[in-house]
Amino acid sequence: MSEPTIYIISAPSGCGKGTLISKLNERYKIYNSISCTTRRPRSGEMNGVDYYFITPETYNRMVEEDGFFEHAGFDRNAYGTPRKPIEDALNDGMDVLLEIEPNGAFQVKEKKPDSVMIFILPPSLESLERRLRRRAEQSGESEDQIQSRIKTAIPDIKRAYEYDYVMVNGDLDKAVSDLYDIVTKAKNGGEGLEAFTKDSMKKTIDEVLENA
Repeated sequence: MSEPTIYIISAPSGCGKGTLISKLNERYKIYNSISCTTRRPRSGEMNGVDYYFITPETYNRMVEEDGFFEHAGFDRNAYGTPRKPIEDALNDGMDVLLEIEPNGAFQVKEKKPDSVMIFILPPSLESLERRLRRRAEQSGESEDQIQSRIKTAIPDIKRAYEYDYVMVNGDLDKAVSDLYDIVTKAKNGGEGLEAFTKDSMKKTIDEVLENA
């Protein structure tokens, strides 16, 4: 039996990673890490489900005690991936999934070199913008917020060259199948995943970025 593995998934906002992860959970038993944040809950969010909502004092104490695998601040709020639940899940023999941005992903990779890093690309920046605009119609995000997400996506996508595996979320059914294949095969040597390696996907990453 293979050892339990940490899978790190990163993707630009609006790339559909939440849907893919939800579909993966229907097919594969894996522990989904829940991040801590000092920001206030948004409407409908639940503590211990969407995030662990903690005080700045608790956050600072966890940083001092090395209680995070990774942590960072965004928009005057702090976020972090708590260490203990992940270690407990691994000790129980469960694989672990982290949905985090690239800077945090490489913090985890440094601490857990055997982690498998997966980057999910949009088919193009134009398709990403269309997705963000459709989502903004429902969420009420402003044009400035949309442009900020697009601007943030470009440096994130440039980090895809450094990930272990890279895939595209264009067709949902195919993307779900691709993600399942990566998660189930990577921990056993990666046989059959040659098409998803960063070297094989370099041209695809180049094409997504060519109009950035």
